[in-house]
Amino acid sequence: MDPKMDSGFLTQDETFEDEFDILKELLPEEMVGLMDQVLRHEMAWHMGHPLSQSLFTSYYIDRLLWPEPKKLQEASFDRQARATGNGMLHVVFRAYCLALIKCCDHVHRRIRAEQYYEEEDFVSNLYNRNLLTNFETDQIEVLLHDAMKFTEQQPRLDEALRRAILARLTLRQQILRAMELELELEKDNPIQLWKNCMDLLPEVHQTQRLGTPVKEAFSVKMQRKLTSSVPPRPMVEITFEDAHEFLSNLCRDAADVYHVLDYHGCSNLLTFTYVFQSRKPQPAIYIRCLLQSLIFHDMRVLGTITITTLIFDDLAELVLPAATLLDPANANVEPPQDPRFQMAKEMGGFVLRVGDPFLDIFRALCMNRSRTRRMLCHLVLDWESVQLEAENLDVELRKYTGEKPLTDGNPSGPEIWSFPLSSWAYYYKLRQMEWIVQLGFELGIYQNDELSPMYWQLSHIVGAKIQHVERIRTFVTRRSRQRRRWSANQTHSFKQCFSFLEFTLTEASATQWFAISLSKLYTALLHFNLVPSRPQRLPYSTAELRHALRLRPFMQLSIPEVPSYAELTAATSNVSVINKHEGELPAEEQSLRVLDMADEASKVARKEWESLSKMDAQAARCVDCEDWWRKSVKNVIRACIICSIAISTMKKGTMNAQDKPVKHVLHAEMPEDGKTYHDFWVVPKLTTEGLLK
Repeated sequence: MDPKMDSGFLTQDETFEDEFDILKELLPEEMVGLMDQVLRHEMAWHMGHPLSQSLFTSYYIDRLLWPEPKKLQEASFDRQARATGNGMLHVVFRAYCLALIKCCDHVHRRIRAEQYYEEEDFVSNLYNRNLLTNFETDQIEVLLHDAMKFTEQQPRLDEALRRAILARLTLRQQILRAMELELELEKDNPIQLWKNCMDLLPEVHQTQRLGTPVKEAFSVKMQRKLTSSVPPRPMVEITFEDAHEFLSNLCRDAADVYHVLDYHGCSNLLTFTYVFQSRKPQPAIYIRCLLQSLIFHDMRVLGTITITTLIFDDLAELVLPAATLLDPANANVEPPQDPRFQMAKEMGGFVLRVGDPFLDIFRALCMNRSRTRRMLCHLVLDWESVQLEAENLDVELRKYTGEKPLTDGNPSGPEIWSFPLSSWAYYYKLRQMEWIVQLGFELGIYQNDELSPMYWQLSHIVGAKIQHVERIRTFVTRRSRQRRRWSANQTHSFKQCFSFLEFTLTEASATQWFAISLSKLYTALLHFNLVPSRPQRLPYSTAELRHALRLRPFMQLSIPEVPSYAELTAATSNVSVINKHEGELPAEEQSLRVLDMADEASKVARKEWESLSKMDAQAARCVDCEDWWRKSVKNVIRACIICSIAISTMKKGTMNAQDKPVKHVLHAEMPEDGKTYHDFWVVPKLTTEGLLK
């Protein structure tokens, strides 16, 4: 037998369990230390480690849960009721541990009810233990109240230790209330509960030094009692500082996430979800699942809104303001021959078709960043099908809406139709493609020599998005002029639509210009061999295969057309960029012209991003997440400034290199992962330490 593979293997003179007296008298200092120790193991579980390596290594937790208690009185450290006195253990620490276990039960049930990835985000295995699921939270709260009262009545207890114990009991009480699954939002304020937790955390942190750890109260041998087929694994121990920081972030994120319930339109909801999940560090799995449940639960969005209302609101904001197709009164029309009856029927079928793909966008954004990108790669193919089906439905609906095509005044010229539903689907397909490429930069998927073509690819996708939004605006403008008068609600709908289209165009333009700037900068860096690249000879890799790999998620899409390897290579080479209009130029002058173009693009990008930052929260669709959104935009502006500095430094170094190779004069340093101003924009740092004097 091998002790590394068999948890039941005993060496000579080894006992099955360590000799630990669970009923021994606890000093107040040990009480504080034990509370902090189980808190650390609880946070380790939240971070994704199994219970067998964290909380279930505690003798105290094991005694409370096994054998499984049928009554709450049975969940005791002394199952035979032999001990007397020792109130610190049987009243205070027991109540704290039971409340902690109940919190774990709430977390476990919340996560299991939503979409997550087992052993990647969270380990749900309970090892045949029950986390007090059958007991009500109110019963645990009574025990916590008794424990606080008992602590306050101890005359010989040091005042500093009294405050430390009470702070931990109160913190646990607030967390327990906030995590309650059956929380009634109209009666309790979850935001205030989590803010109360944040207010208590500093005192818990300050009094941590008063505690004395009881290391023998935890043992990896407890794995022998768990229903598990895996080999023994070491106990996971995180520092109190790490646990405190994680819990602080969890409380902050939990308080912020409930702002999503304030509905300000579908685009605002998507912005909130996107920006919230982009925070650093990313919210914990419990918070991400909580956000999923708040967005969509029991066939309702945000608890009160139907999926039909959500999609209709988004259609009105993007392509169909004040449209008869989206009139709720259509559902009340009964005669089948009435066009409004057919509209309601067709639009109802459309909502059924796009409901799941649309909500899947929100679910994908609630995953960890790697899974978000992977899910979007699969989801974009589903939206390709949605777009094709919506195009057929647009043709069918023309019979009932009486739409007239747009012409250039020539009777024999081509007829241009609006295709509103198909345009809506195409917009979201382009947006997902944009996110897929941007997340590739954030996750460090692309190699240094791939940054230039991938930023060009990003500008290509965003360019298609700009053209598409401008086309939508053309048809919306025509519809707005078809009547001399609109009702107040219809006028407001058009204003909202034009406002959103203007914001979208500004954001897309800013993204496109910055992507162009970085693409040209990396083109010049590669020309002078300033960027470390992969070995020239790789046994199973070619540039064309790598191109196919990077763009594989888009290969099956009909539009926008994916550029071939030859087209992408030509678009990101000095000769292609410069010689289209100016003929042959020396290689050095080509690179300088590329840098001039990169500098101009960077300046335009900075102006666009600054213009974006001046928009109010309503126009930017960032109500309730304005601070996070503005911080993200300001970080992009800083990246634009650093990019301009890098381009200027490279231009000076190239011009002053004289006969020396540029790489002997300039040095380019790629930023480490997570060290950029913004994760989507990887800007190199250039220095001229070797510049000739």
